[in-house]
Amino acid sequence: MKRSRLLPIGVLLGLFVAGCASDGAKRQRPITSCEPRGNARPVCGFQNPEDLAVIPGDRALVVSEYGAMEGGRAGALALLNLDTEERRTLFRGGDADDATATWGDAACPGPPPPEFSPHGIHVSRRPDGALQLLVVQHGGRESVEFFEVQGSGAAASVVWRGCAVAPPDAWLNSVAALPDGGFLTTHMMSRAEGAGALVETYQATATPTGYVLEWQPGRGFEVLENTRSVLPNGIEVAPDGASFFVNASAENEVRRYSRSSGEIEARVSVPTTDNSTWAPDGRLLVASLTADTDDFTLCLDLAPGTACPLAFEIVAIDWETLETEVLYAGEGPPMGGGTVGLQVGRELFIGSFAGDRILRVALD
Repeated sequence: MKRSRLLPIGVLLGLFVAGCASDGAKRQRPITSCEPRGNARPVCGFQNPEDLAVIPGDRALVVSEYGAMEGGRAGALALLNLDTEERRTLFRGGDADDATATWGDAACPGPPPPEFSPHGIHVSRRPDGALQLLVVQHGGRESVEFFEVQGSGAAASVVWRGCAVAPPDAWLNSVAALPDGGFLTTHMMSRAEGAGALVETYQATATPTGYVLEWQPGRGFEVLENTRSVLPNGIEVAPDGASFFVNASAENEVRRYSRSSGEIEARVSVPTTDNSTWAPDGRLLVASLTADTDDFTLCLDLAPGTACPLAFEIVAIDWETLETEVLYAGEGPPMGGGTVGLQVGRELFIGSFAGDRILRVALD
């Protein structure tokens, strides 16, 4: 099937009007069954679990339940208990209090509003040892929100600790903490251009639409100029902080950058990339949306209790050899449209930008 050079799946959600599916979209239907298939078992009952992060101890995941990128639909942070497969809400907009704001930017205007709509997330240890959850969110303001994860495993909870409001016109996607206390986040494109203009520009010239922003306490946001690309999406930082990895989604490439020089150190070709995570063996896992982009409208307005069927892969990249391996490829039941692959032990957990489920895959 020929793949059109259009917007990646995660960007389309919320940007275009549902109900305008192309002829290509008619070839598939939303998934209604929550039955396993082979080594893949769906865990249903979520709202668009676009990104996932593991809580230390490997018994629970934080789930970013995506609303919409333009902020028109609220979402939530949830927890998945890996032993019982129960879902529990961790945070909704309007649940926080100013008194807990001890991290982030001093100019943060207060807790997230009820429109809170999470997108990319990242769990890390702060320099003082506290467990931090960073969340890109679009509802009511474009920002990165700081949470502290308290407790462990399935008993974990989160407390809002502050925010960093994005620069004017920014449209963020993914975020990754830096060891020194700051973070990196991908600015995919300008809000002012609008989705229609973006498509026209990309199809005609492939002009870069975004870049990576670095935020540091007391300094705020800074553009990393050498990172400009077409629709930068997923981002991760090496454990030692010496390099970082950016998915140039519409350029079908994953890039490794030096933090000290800002230069590209290596490139790997991966089709239409979305989120990234680190595997236990040190490889970078990248979600690759391999469906024909003419079909994406099928998943823009799913009915409750259904899932997106579109083809995807979870690709492992070895940055020593630059070799790639497809850990899992999915299309149709039990779930398609995968936007993140997170390995916990010998299982792969896969989230999606659209639908009601997380996929649990036995790697053995």
